[in-house]
Amino acid sequence: MIKHFILISFSFLLLTSCQQKSGPVSLEINSDWTFKSLQDTIWMPAEVPGSVHTDLIRNGVIQDPYFRLNELDCQWVDKIDWEYKTKFKIDPALLKYHNIELDFHGLDTHADVYLNGKEILKTDNMFIRWQIDCKNHLIADSNELRIVFRSATQFGLTEREALGYYLPGAENDQSQRGELGDIKTCVFSRKAQYHFGWDWGPRLVSSGIFQTVELHAWNSARIIDIHHDINELTIEKAKINLDIELEMVEYGNYEFELLIDNEAYASFDKSLKIGKNKITLPIEISDPEWWFPNGMGQQKLYKLSIQLKKEGQIIGQKEKKIGLRTIEVVQDADTTGHSFYFKVNGFPVFMKGANYIPQDIFLNRVSDEKYTQLILDAKEANFNMLRVWGGGVYEKDIFYDLCDEHGILVWQDFMFACAMYPGNPEFIDNVRLEAEQNVKRLRDHASLALWCGDNEVLSAWNRWGWKETVLKEQGESVVDTVWQAYDTLFHHVLPAVVQSLDPKKLYWTSSPSAGFGQLEDWKSGDVHYWGVWWGKEAFSNYKTKIGRFMSEYGFQSFPDFNSVRKYTINEDHDIYSEVMQSHQRSSIGNVTIDEYLKRDYKEPKDFPMFLYVNQVLQAEGIKMAIEAHRRNMPFCMGSLYWQINDCWPVASWSGIDYYGNWKALHYFAKKAFEPVLVSPDVTSDDTLKISLVSDLLEQKNGILSVKLVDMMGKVLWGKNENVSISANASSLVFEMAVSDIIGAAQREDIFFRVELLDENDQFLSGNNLFLVPVKSLNLSRPTFTKEVLKTKNGFEIIIHSDNLAKNIYLFADGLEGRFSDNYFDLLPGQSVKIKFKTSEAIELEIFINKLNLYSLIDSYEN
Repeated sequence: MIKHFILISFSFLLLTSCQQKSGPVSLEINSDWTFKSLQDTIWMPAEVPGSVHTDLIRNGVIQDPYFRLNELDCQWVDKIDWEYKTKFKIDPALLKYHNIELDFHGLDTHADVYLNGKEILKTDNMFIRWQIDCKNHLIADSNELRIVFRSATQFGLTEREALGYYLPGAENDQSQRGELGDIKTCVFSRKAQYHFGWDWGPRLVSSGIFQTVELHAWNSARIIDIHHDINELTIEKAKINLDIELEMVEYGNYEFELLIDNEAYASFDKSLKIGKNKITLPIEISDPEWWFPNGMGQQKLYKLSIQLKKEGQIIGQKEKKIGLRTIEVVQDADTTGHSFYFKVNGFPVFMKGANYIPQDIFLNRVSDEKYTQLILDAKEANFNMLRVWGGGVYEKDIFYDLCDEHGILVWQDFMFACAMYPGNPEFIDNVRLEAEQNVKRLRDHASLALWCGDNEVLSAWNRWGWKETVLKEQGESVVDTVWQAYDTLFHHVLPAVVQSLDPKKLYWTSSPSAGFGQLEDWKSGDVHYWGVWWGKEAFSNYKTKIGRFMSEYGFQSFPDFNSVRKYTINEDHDIYSEVMQSHQRSSIGNVTIDEYLKRDYKEPKDFPMFLYVNQVLQAEGIKMAIEAHRRNMPFCMGSLYWQINDCWPVASWSGIDYYGNWKALHYFAKKAFEPVLVSPDVTSDDTLKISLVSDLLEQKNGILSVKLVDMMGKVLWGKNENVSISANASSLVFEMAVSDIIGAAQREDIFFRVELLDENDQFLSGNNLFLVPVKSLNLSRPTFTKEVLKTKNGFEIIIHSDNLAKNIYLFADGLEGRFSDNYFDLLPGQSVKIKFKTSEAIELEIFINKLNLYSLIDSYEN
C-alpha cells in the first residue's frame, strides 16, 4: 500500500518549513527509544517496533528463549511492568496545524501513555489502533513520550478474582509453565491468546510497541476512509458505490478528484459540514477485469485514488486497491443436509489450503520479506485459501495485500479461541470497538471471503464437558451467566458489526459449526476432524470421515535436521530428550508420532532418519486426506489442513517450519492440490477406483494410463483408456477388482502407477498406489547415478535409478536453500532434474560434498 503522508524518521524528529505545507503531515516516532522495568533505574536501548523480550535479548538480559530450554528462564518477564520513553523535536510551525494526534498502530496491551508528563491515553486491547489528540500537550522543540506497559498476567489475575466465578476452557494457557499453577489468565486481556501458550507454541507473554508510532498533523480536513461496494459485475461493466468518509474542521466547499489506475475519472465539488462527513460516489468501469482466486484466473487490482482539494491545492489524499469479484457462501438444502461452498464470480470453488497462525511469538520479527515468502509458498503449492485462526492476531495490512495480489482467499476468524470469555459491559464494549476497527480495515480486500466468530468455542462448551463441569462445580446460575456472555458476544455483537459494516459477507458464528449457533455435524457447515492424531485413529479414516468443508485436520512432524540443530545441541538429539519434548507442546506429542510411525514404517536407525521418516509419515497421511476430500466434491468443497506455518521451532502440524523450510508435507500438498489430479484408491472391498479431479472451468479430454509395476520397473499389467476430464468436478473413471489385476503377484513386490495425459500425450498428473504398508514393501537399495551442475541461482541435480527409490530425500547439510522437489518416489529406469535454489555463494565442490541423497531404505539399513 502506498503511504498517504510524507514519512520522516531520524534520531530526533525535526519538521521544517511547516508553514509551506497545508496538507497533512506524518512523522514516525520510532527512533531513540529506551526501556527498563518500572522498578529499575537503568535505561537500556530499545527498538520500535519491538517487544520487551526482543529488547531484553538484544541487551543480553535474557538468552534466546527459542534455544533449548531458555523459555523457562524468561517467565519472570511478564510478571512485572515495563516502561519505554523517547524524545522527539518538532518545529514551532507544526503547532500551527489545527489538529495533531498521536497514532499508535499497535500497543501490546495494557499501556499508560504520557506526553510531557501528562497521561493522555490508557489502552487495553492490542487489536485496536489507538489515536489520540495531543496538540495541547505538545511543546516546541523537545517532547518526551513515555509508555508504561502493565503486566497482562497480573491484570488477568486481578480480573479473574474480581469476576466472581471461573470460566472454563483455556487449556492451552500454559499457566503451569508460567509459574502460576492451574490459574488461567489469557481470556481477560484482549491480546493474542497464543502468547500464553498453545499446543504448538511457547508461553512468552510479550508486551511492547509492536507496530509503528506516528504523529499526524492536518488543517481543514482529512480523508478517514474509502470503501467500495460492488452493486453489479458483468463482463460489460462494474457498477460500484464508493463511500468516502471525511473529518472536517472547517465548513466550506471542497473539490474532489477520483483517479482509477492513475487516470482521472471524475471531479466534483461538495459543501461539507464541520465534523464527520460521508459521501457516496457511484462509479462505473467498462469491460472490467475480474479478480479470481489462485488457479482460476488473474488477480487484477484497480488502484483508486481520492484527492481532496481546497482552492486547487491538495490537502488530503487516500488510495486503495480493489479487486472486482463476487463471493458468496452457498448453504442450500440437499438430500444429505446443507451444502457449504464458496462461489466466486458465479463459479463453485473447491478451497485448497491450510490454517495460518502468526509467524512468530514476537510480531516485530516478521519482516515484509517473510510475509511475501509465505504467501508465495502458499501460491506455489496451489493454495487458494488460508484461514487466519482466532487465537492469533488480525494480521498486518501487508498480509492481506499479498493475498489480494496472489489470489489467496482469507477465512478470517475474530480473535477468540478455545475458551469462554467474560461478558461484563467493559469487555463487550472493548470487543465491539476491536471488531469495528478491523472489519473496516479489512473489508475492502478482494481476498477476504468470510468472517468467523471464534475457533471451537461452541463445540467445546457443548461437547468437551465444559458446561457439565461448570454445572457441577459452580451451579446452574453460573452456567447461564457464562452462556449469556457467549451468546451476547458471538450471536449479537459480532454479527451486528459485520451486518453494519460488511453486510455482503457471511458471518459464521463458530468454526466448526453446522450453521448460526448450530453444533458441528458431518452433513452441513464446516468440520474439524481430529480422530486422526487425538483419537489415534488410522490414517485410512481420512477416506471416510468427510464433511461438507474440512476446515481443520492434521498430523505432526518435526522440522528437518538442519532446523533442529539451530535450537538444540548434540546431546538433545533424541525425541524423548528434555529439550525435544519441551519443543513439543501437544500433550500426546512425541509418543503419538512414534506410535503412528511404527504402524507403517520400519524403525529408523538414528535421530536424523527419524526426522526424515516422520516427515514422510505426516505428508502421506495429509495427502490421503486431501485426495479423499477432493474426490468427494461437490459433497465436500474445502480442505484446509492444520497448519501451514510455525511461530517458533517446534514439532507441530505445520508444513513449513519456523525457519521457512518446506517439510515433506508442503511438497506433497503442492501435488495433491494441483488443478488436475488423478487419484487412485483401493476401497474396503479391495476394488481399485480411480478418480479424476479438475478445478479447471472447461472440460478436457485425456488418456488414463494404469500400470501394475514391480520394484524393478517391469510392467505386469497395463491399460490405457480415453477419458473425459469434467470441468470443476470429480469423476470416477476406472473401477476394477484388485485381485483380477494382480493375479498371483505378491502385494509386497508391486504397486500401481497411474498417469493422466492430455490429448497430445502431455503429462497432467501422476500417482503411485501401494497395496501394503510401506514397512512391508520388499524394497531393495536403489542403484543411483547422480550429476550436479551449477546454475545461476544454485544447482541442478540429475538423478537416475534402476529400481524404485522410495521417498528420495535430498539433504544439503548446513546449507540454506530449497529443493524444487523432495521426498518423492523415483520410478525404476527414470531420471529427474531437481533444482536447489539458494542466495548463498557456494562453490560446486562444496555443494557436492554437502549434498546427501537418501531413499527410505537408508532410514533403517546401514
